[in-house]
Amino acid sequence: MAQKLNRIVFTLREGDDFIPLIALLKATGVVESGSEAQDVVTAGMVLRNGKVELRKRAKITAGEVIVFQNFEIEVEAC
Repeated sequence: MAQKLNRIVFTLREGDDFIPLIALLKATGVVESGSEAQDVVTAGMVLRNGKVELRKRAKITAGEVIVFQNFEIEVEAC
């Protein structure tokens, strides 16, 4: 049986077009530190729109969905 994902909606700040992936993971509280965020990304544990994302500073824009462990983060514009 598939595990239900905890959905988080993250709104970009006014004037921002993107947020770096590791900053998003930290800002949403799914990791405790920037170094943990870097570790989980480089380990291939983060999905961006259904595909593994290995770039720590990938620019995540509105409309994208990030999945890490049991969290699904939907990014939206301000």
